[in-house]
Amino acid sequence: MHTLPLQIRFNDIDMMGHVNNAVIMEFFDLGKSHYFSDAGIPVTPEEGDFTVMVVHVEVDFHSQIHWGDNIAVQTYVSHWGNKSLRVTQTVIKTDTGQPCATCNTVMSGYLRSAATSAVIPEEIKERVMKYDSMN
Repeated sequence: MHTLPLQIRFNDIDMMGHVNNAVIMEFFDLGKSHYFSDAGIPVTPEEGDFTVMVVHVEVDFHSQIHWGDNIAVQTYVSHWGNKSLRVTQTVIKTDTGQPCATCNTVMSGYLRSAATSAVIPEEIKERVMKYDSMN
């Protein structure tokens, strides 16, 4: 599991006095991009023709995040398919481990040059599984 500490910015707080739900979605995106980069899934066009793209997102909000809370996003691949994978993420309060929001994202393998879905190469799966087992 990949853990990325997050910094709450002043403009992340909404009129309700907590981190806005749309900002929490940004936290999940940031967690995925760091996870993919660290685990060896190509992210930028310079890294190759293959990448993954979001096709479905589900989020549950459990508890509010306030200014001064110490938080992190935890990320891992919870399911592999032939052309897709499911990424499971949780934003937690690091002081208590309390979950604030959970996200399940289905992503599809994608070839930039063909602009179409693609089978996830075995070497990518192996690289990510090895990364997950080390963290």
